[in-house]
Amino acid sequence: MYISKTEIKVRYVETDKMGIVHHSNYYAYFEVGRGDFIKETGMSYSEMESQGIMLPLVESQCKYIEGAKYEDELIVETYIEELTGAKIVFNYNVVRKLDNKIIARGKTVHPFVNNDFKIVNLKKKDPEVWAKMEIIGSKL
Repeated sequence: MYISKTEIKVRYVETDKMGIVHHSNYYAYFEVGRGDFIKETGMSYSEMESQGIMLPLVESQCKYIEGAKYEDELIVETYIEELTGAKIVFNYNVVRKLDNKIIARGKTVHPFVNNDFKIVNLKKKDPEVWAKMEIIGSKL
């Protein structure tokens, strides 16, 4: 299985009164990890959009195991759980670098849609983009 790894350092603005990262920030971490994962296929998300392919978020979840704190160095591990012509499902582990502990796990589901937000079969709509996604997806 191919795993993309993105390093993030917790900023003060991301913490709450208790001194831990507010739960909403994990979804931003997932987005950064997902963007880096897509870049590692050899294209950027903005390049996909310019070709009329978008990945709206239709489902998300996160299990919080332990809170991250200001200046913690985190690694967002991003990998594909499922890849079909119509959708992609990403999974995430947020790992504290100091002790290599998984502090959160997440998942997001994204259909492939065109500029009119109609679901498309990526294999047919853009075989070149499909091939790039499939290369990494085949490493499942």
